Amino acid sequence: MTQASAETRIDPTARIEAGAAIGEGAQIGPYCTIGPHVAIGDGCRLVAHVNVTGHTTIGPRTVIHPFASLGSPPQSFSYRGGPTCLTVGADCDIRENVTMNTGTEDDHGLTQVGNNCFLMVGTHIGHDCTVGNNVVFANNTMLGGHVSVGDKVVFGGNVAVRQFVRIGEGAMIVGMSGVRADVIPFGMAQGPLAFLVGLNVVGMRRRGLSKADIHGVRDAYRDLFFGEGEFRARIERVAAAHASNALVNRMFEFIRAGKRPLTMAINRGEADTDA
Repeated sequence: MTQASAETRIDPTARIEAGAAIGEGAQIGPYCTIGPHVAIGDGCRLVAHVNVTGHTTIGPRTVIHPFASLGSPPQSFSYRGGPTCLTVGADCDIRENVTMNTGTEDDHGLTQVGNNCFLMVGTHIGHDCTVGNNVVFANNTMLGGHVSVGDKVVFGGNVAVRQFVRIGEGAMIVGMSGVRADVIPFGMAQGPLAFLVGLNVVGMRRRGLSKADIHGVRDAYRDLFFGEGEFRARIERVAAAHASNALVNRMFEFIRAGKRPLTMAINRGEADTDA
């Protein structure tokens, strides 16, 4: 690689259009293409054959591997060619063949990915998605447009999430699942037409949550999904009964904020499965 400045290195085969901003210490590898409205953060590394286009901002120290394409126009019939945006946070690891689209004019005009996210081979982030921090996408995970993903969510391989679905913080979506409705925080969803099969207890333990808090979420889960009476009536009853648990409160805030169907549970005998 040739030396472009004291700290920034740009391979001579890379194509960087006028107007692009390249941060200090960034490394732009062979055959990368960077559009005129792109900002690459300090210390980023584009390994090779990376395409970054559109109104796209990449946060500091993010690494992007070959054949990733970020900031291309949304795959939406409603997009009218406006200057919509994509932002990717700091310290992300974006592997081969990942694609991310900018937003559309009919939403907030922004697709957003948080900090410290790991996107494995073939991940797709559709237009107008919002992804939190510390999210893991295994190979070939696909998010449709307008999907919202909370912090510390884990997706197994070959997961597909329908447009407008919300995935709550700390949830786990098991590989080969198709998610068609909102998934509660800390839930574990599985299946071609996914249902809740328990809680992501392993993930909760790794976050350092106390046994008391985990047991509180487990008890609320059982009371909500397997208790007596109509589900709507159970929501307020169970929320009141577990109001002292902050994690449970976040779960019910998520449920109340929903405007679309909720992924429901099937009884596998244990709400706090370690699977």
